[in-house]
Amino acid sequence: MHADNSQTKFTGASQYVLDEELAKIVNISMALEMPLLLKGEPGTGKTMLAHAIAEDMNMPLIILNVKSSMKLIDALYQYDTLTRLNDSRFGDSKRDVSNIEEYIRMGKIGQAFVADARVVLLIDEIDKADTDFQDDMLDVLDQMSFDIIEVDKTIRAKNRPVIIITSNAKKDLSDPFVGRCNFHHIAFPDLDMMRSILVVHFPDLSRDLLENTVKAFYRLREIRGIEKKPATRELINWIRALRADPDFKIKDLVKGEVPYLGVLFKKSPDYAVAQGAVSRFRL
Repeated sequence: MHADNSQTKFTGASQYVLDEELAKIVNISMALEMPLLLKGEPGTGKTMLAHAIAEDMNMPLIILNVKSSMKLIDALYQYDTLTRLNDSRFGDSKRDVSNIEEYIRMGKIGQAFVADARVVLLIDEIDKADTDFQDDMLDVLDQMSFDIIEVDKTIRAKNRPVIIITSNAKKDLSDPFVGRCNFHHIAFPDLDMMRSILVVHFPDLSRDLLENTVKAFYRLREIRGIEKKPATRELINWIRALRADPDFKIKDLVKGEVPYLGVLFKKSPDYAVAQGAVSRFRL
């Protein structure tokens, strides 16, 4: 069944607070059929944007999680030589061993190309890949085709995907790569934006709890010596933890008691630094 892709503009999704500038760059990227490169620290909503576009535009979402050891061909297709060898040895498969195409499996980019409906293709954490992977991948995305050399066949995209590429900015991307994308930097939400995000996730959140958790959260992010600052995801989970604890009282937070630091800080050194800093906290 084909998805209904009649909607032409991205307007936001049920749990994604969208600022005007980001909405514009998403929509112009779709209009120009260019990949959109998103940079920003972890937890700023880069990955969730692709989910939001897929939800709002009623499109399937295909996610390519880039690994440092990944080769481009893995993202395009795999030739399952081992299964073919086993089938030829044991002869109990329903597959035709002489037909190599039966042993070709599409990778994530390949799946996006052969899909009957237009999809959102999220290429997550491209900065983990080497420069050759980045540039060769964009060649494929420019041409909207690639070759399967084992069967001398060219795969051409049935529909051009909406392409979202994320980078945590841990290392520079090549100039040719950046030059072929539209670009947007997603800054960490300011206080007003964070309040809006939390109201979407917790419509019934009390004003006191909202203000005091946000205040504590931003102070925790400013602690010196923290390697991985807590992000929006951690704040949302922290509020869930506080609300689930029948013994938690807002006045304790005001006094500087910060429970469930392990929800906010996931690395042992960060947790230890935060523990030491919290002992001197007063909101």
